[in-house]
Order: sequence, then C-alpha cells, then structure tokens
Amino acid sequence: MNDNKKHFRIAILDMYDGFENEGMRCIKKIVTAFGERESVAVTYTIFDVRQKLEVPGMDFDAYISTGGPGNPSPVGEAWEKRFFGFLDQIFQFNLNRHNKTKKHLFLICHSFQMACIHWQLAGVSKRRKTSFGTFPVHKTASGRKDAMLNALADPFWIVDSRDFQVTQPNQFAMDNMGAKLLCLEKIRPHVRLERAVMAIRFSKEIVGTQFHPEADAEGMLRYFLREDKKAGIIANHGEAKYNDMIANLNDPDKIMMTESVVIPAFLKNALTKYFQPAYA
Repeated sequence: MNDNKKHFRIAILDMYDGFENEGMRCIKKIVTAFGERESVAVTYTIFDVRQKLEVPGMDFDAYISTGGPGNPSPVGEAWEKRFFGFLDQIFQFNLNRHNKTKKHLFLICHSFQMACIHWQLAGVSKRRKTSFGTFPVHKTASGRKDAMLNALADPFWIVDSRDFQVTQPNQFAMDNMGAKLLCLEKIRPHVRLERAVMAIRFSKEIVGTQFHPEADAEGMLRYFLREDKKAGIIANHGEAKYNDMIANLNDPDKIMMTESVVIPAFLKNALTKYFQPAYA
C-alpha cells in the first residue's frame, strides 16, 4: 500500500438500542488493530440506528452492522425502514457498473437476521431456548472456498448468543440474488431439528454471520469469571457447560482464532478493493 494519504473510512451501525454490550468495544478494537497492522489511516464513525434513526450514506468504504437485542422481525418502526433502505441502497450501489469502487458490508447476528428477512432468503424464528456459549460450526462447499474463512479449520469455533435463528434457506431466492450459504450450525445427530444457517455471503461485497465474530476471548473470560455471571451461567446451562466455555476461550485455536480471522479478512478484502478498484 503506497498511498497512505488515503483514509479508509468505516461506518459502524449500532443496533444495540442503548443496551449494555461488549460488541462495540470488540469491533472498535478489531478496526483499530487492523489499521495499525496494515499501516493505513483507518477512521470509524458510529451511527445509532435504533435510538436516533441514523444510517450512513455511501461515502464510507466499509460498513459493519452490529448485533442487538429483541425480535428481528419488523413491526413497521421508523428505524427499521431506514435500515432496510440502507441495505437496498448499498446493494443497488454495488450493482451499478459505473461505481467502480464497491461498498463492503458485514452484518452481525441481529443485523444478519434482519437482512435474511428483508431479502426473503430464509425463515427466521424464535428458538426453543437461547443458544449461548461457544460452539463448532461447519463450512458448506461454498464456505470452504470463501476467502474470508480460508484461514479457519472446518469446523471452526464461534461465540453464539441468540434467541432467534435463521433456517430453511430459500435456494431459489439465494440463486436469484447471487447469495451463497457459507456455514451451518453444529451437527447434532440426537436432535431432530433443522440446523441453523450461521453465515451467508449475500453478494461479493456483502456478508453476514449469525454468530459473533467480534467476540474476544480475553473480554469474555473477564466477563464470565465474574461471580455473578458464573453463577447465572451455571444456573441456566450447568457447570459442565460453563467449564467447557472457559476451556474454549483459553484455547488459541478456537475463539481467539475466529476473532483474529473473520472481520479482519473482510476488512482486508475491502481495503484491497479500495486501493485497487475492479474495472470489470
């Protein structure tokens, strides 16, 4: 990269609705570390989508839309319309062949679910119980070829925290959009339920995950070692589950690996295209 006068501008869409979270700290940390590693001037701007109806325009180079609380199914609120309008705007911008430098978007958990609903790519429903913890997820054939996931094992480990799930992908709608299913929930032979969709590449520039690739093991360990959190997890999920989570967070090949790969690989792809726009 020889043009360090250029700023790589990132918009972060805050979908937390004012709720306390660790995700924003993790995203800021990943973005800052990425700029330092790539020796490029990276700046980010945060847009409060749900509380202030803020959405970014097309003057950023990459976009990250966070997870958040609540039911992802729209009920007609003003912020939902703004968010869906943003999704369509970025998708249409990238379709326009006159726009040589494309806009890259990463959608996390709640944002991912809303995109699946909006583009009618799959069903989104409430789970029987919350999925919470560290789990393996399996790549599909498309996922095994996707550059964003190349550096990860198959299966690889993720942090999951959700009450809703994306299932029943509509293959016709996916093909029509050019979307590809990248990952599926862990294989559970003893459970007679459909495996949830864990990641989709909506287009060359737009990708999303059901899981939380921003979650850092260090922060989660600090959080889960608090006596109140430890007691809550053991009460809800059992001591064995708690001990497994602590072990997975301490393993450098599991959650630490996923955090170090997924969003940085997305940003690296966006940065490369930013400096060398495709003219095809």
